[in-house]
Amino acid sequence: MSNLVPPHGGKGLVECLLAGAELEAETKKAQGLKAIEISDRAKGDVIMMGIGGFSPLSGFMSKADWKSVCESYTLADGTFWPVPVCLDTNDEDVKEGDEIALKGKDGVIYATMLVEEKFEMTDENKRWECDLVFKGNGEDSEKFWEIAEDEHIGVKYVMAQGKYNLAGPVKVISEGDYATRFPGVYMTPAQMRAEMEKRGWSNVAALQLRNPMHRSHEYLAKIAVEVCDGVVIHSLIGNLKPGDIPGDVRIRCIQTLIDGYFVKDNVINAGYPLDMRYAGPREALLHATFRQNYGINKMLIGRDHAGVGDFYTLFEAQEIFEKIPYVNEECPEPGKALKCEPMKIDWTFYCHKCDGMASMKTCPHTKEDRVILSGTKLRKALSEGESIPDHFGREEVLDILREYYEGLTEKVEVKMQKAASGDSMK
Repeated sequence: MSNLVPPHGGKGLVECLLAGAELEAETKKAQGLKAIEISDRAKGDVIMMGIGGFSPLSGFMSKADWKSVCESYTLADGTFWPVPVCLDTNDEDVKEGDEIALKGKDGVIYATMLVEEKFEMTDENKRWECDLVFKGNGEDSEKFWEIAEDEHIGVKYVMAQGKYNLAGPVKVISEGDYATRFPGVYMTPAQMRAEMEKRGWSNVAALQLRNPMHRSHEYLAKIAVEVCDGVVIHSLIGNLKPGDIPGDVRIRCIQTLIDGYFVKDNVINAGYPLDMRYAGPREALLHATFRQNYGINKMLIGRDHAGVGDFYTLFEAQEIFEKIPYVNEECPEPGKALKCEPMKIDWTFYCHKCDGMASMKTCPHTKEDRVILSGTKLRKALSEGESIPDHFGREEVLDILREYYEGLTEKVEVKMQKAASGDSMK
């Protein structure tokens, strides 16, 4: 028996990726099916269904599931799920009952799908979804529809989706090139569980990363190591918004940091194949949900987790864990509950007077004494060729990032929000 937290949903790992003769037959069959092009985000969703990362999902959501997730944080059957996982299209010819091939923008067929339902997504439907899933309590949400379609990348994505959503089960025939691009880092839930069991871990925390790892990230990971068996530095290696740093650079930075500043037996450097949704608190819940499938029972949640702009308050992603239904003992069917719990950490920084890393809970000094650390602030400084303050990051990591930015031919303006600048710190 495994001592790790069980996969989410009570059905074990639901893996839709075919192998052997089944894979060979379905790959051949896919060549003769009508193909629709899917977005990069949908490609990541398909792969996560393939490897069991989205257990218990085995396909794209029905209208009943989509509506229930938006309204109630659960699938129609009561299983906790925090964000819609839907497949959009403008194709008028696809009909319910059709089998189709799902082709990425790279021309690769990633899966076949049985279309069990096709439902229209009007602009009103899309706005309703955005109001429930992406609207937070930050300053920018006070004027949400005045600015969100221009400044919130998650909202822009939803509003640009096709006219229809297609629902139904998938048979996944390709994981893409993640395993070859990120050898030893790209791990399926089954692979990660096997590695953690080999190490004898049962109490495991995950650090979500989409930015290069600075001193605050390092501090968070080490807090987790102190109170858990180990920590998984789990990086998104799918697509990010323009101006963010690509996965291969971030992975190299993390490994450099691990090699120099961590006890390697207590940390795993891993990646997963999703795109960011930038859904703030809802995405924090999603991060905890699929981390449970990887065998992780604690999710580090710090300041402005998965946020964008100032659409969310600083610790809204922590607070949402207290508000969601069907968690732990409250759920009538335990397998349908979320079992990965938040590890809530206050705002962290380097304090010159403390002479070390600290947080708002441990440091009595003023913000003038502190080096405010954030991925956005780091990217902005590097992009604009500014000097990096002492104690912001490890020099070995900063050297890798400077090399990356010096090689860019086009640079994207990095906007600074209050959460990253430190303006809202007392």
